[in-house]
Amino acid sequence: MSLTVRLPAVWRLLTGDRDVVEIQARTASEALTALAGLFPALAGRLLDRPGPRLLTAGQAAEEFDDGAEAVLTPGRFGRRLAARPEEPERPALDEAGAEKAQEAEKSQGSAGLERPFAGLSRQELLRYSRQLLLPEMGMAGQAKLRDARVLIVGVGGLGSPAALYLAAAGVGRLGLVDDDQVELSNLQRQILHGTSDLERPKTDSARARLKSLNPHVAVDVFKERLTSANALSILAGYDLVVDGSDNFPTRYLLNDAAAFLDLPLVHGSVHQFEGQAAVFWAGRGPCYRCLYPRPPKPGRAPSCGEAGVMGALPGLTGCLQAAEALKLVLGGAQTLLGRLMMFDLWLLDFLIVDVERDPQCPLCGEKPSLDSLADYELFCGLKDDRPSGAGLAPLELKARLDRGEALQIIDIREPGERALFGWTGALAICVDQLAARIGELNPALDAVVVCKAGLRSVYAMRTLRQAGYQGRLFNLLGGVAAWAREVDPSLTRY
Repeated sequence: MSLTVRLPAVWRLLTGDRDVVEIQARTASEALTALAGLFPALAGRLLDRPGPRLLTAGQAAEEFDDGAEAVLTPGRFGRRLAARPEEPERPALDEAGAEKAQEAEKSQGSAGLERPFAGLSRQELLRYSRQLLLPEMGMAGQAKLRDARVLIVGVGGLGSPAALYLAAAGVGRLGLVDDDQVELSNLQRQILHGTSDLERPKTDSARARLKSLNPHVAVDVFKERLTSANALSILAGYDLVVDGSDNFPTRYLLNDAAAFLDLPLVHGSVHQFEGQAAVFWAGRGPCYRCLYPRPPKPGRAPSCGEAGVMGALPGLTGCLQAAEALKLVLGGAQTLLGRLMMFDLWLLDFLIVDVERDPQCPLCGEKPSLDSLADYELFCGLKDDRPSGAGLAPLELKARLDRGEALQIIDIREPGERALFGWTGALAICVDQLAARIGELNPALDAVVVCKAGLRSVYAMRTLRQAGYQGRLFNLLGGVAAWAREVDPSLTRY
């Protein structure tokens, strides 16, 4: 029987970006075997073999009343949430807060609400009254939230809703890490910021908004980019980390730093209409490297600024991250530790799959080899220790163009990006077309490769070198965004 199978987004790194396939199968086990045959890289994740798996044949069989040999019908395979056994109650991050709250409740007796109750003022009791009614939270849970310290890296599309809901819930201390400024294109989804905040540091506008929402919450700001040099010192002051970043170097950096400090990491990512959320906690479950041992090639997983995004998608994802962070603080709830939630808002498709710890993981596997933070831009292929060309600052490029030098500008951005700002006279070639269209370039002329931020262009230059291009190559440092900032401020920043 012919079946149409829609592959989860997380598998597409292993399927050549194919998202829908036709297979011949009659039962659940036959379907898994057929998929493994089509995509050998998926075999270890589909079948009962050693190594990290997202779904085993046995787990897949649990979705069907008749077991692995259940006869399938169109639409019945891969569409239901995997069954999961009842989990034992998970401890909170810190039990001390609960004990203090319980002692406070006993000592209060019938003293009345005018006196502080479990360390909370009457105003706070009214503010949090709706969640205090929940048996799973109550006074003890509110005390845990008050004592919690949560770091949010990136206060953009994901960090905005996460920060708002964590502050509203009464998390005692929030840390915000971001080195960017508010731009007009942010406001479609980054709901912490408003029109009056344009050109303001995101951490400043975020702090003001959070303090206006809940003055009882302390807010730390770090107006800097998270790097291997500062990550451990910043993360060390917090109990858990919410990843609101939009790039792979920061995701791997956060994963490794959190693992070294034994901190849970609440992950979220978005792409167009698809979102993902998970909890990684090396030593107690899988880490990000267990799911993604290697990053995608530069340009294959573009950011929101390059591929676009429905504004409500990061809102939903950030809310899920906030919920996971709250549950980790409170304890006793089922979380996404060891699981990955994937959803497509356009197709209204939701899926949760198990993520297993990889015995070969260099960070949390049986024989770990990582003991320090690395150069994550190099690891993700965004720079090379073997230079493929030189860098050219925007003002240097402008000076050469003003002198009338004959240069060829190679614009590797996607069509949607060029629609916002098209470089007149540039040769538009997307990254995956460079090798095939190398004959259109003139090696006698200096070539300047441009992208949005000057990162994908490094990979593009390396691709051209590997394809045999012999001409001189230059990377526009900072990309088109830097050109708009330093040369032509009239251009829309995006």
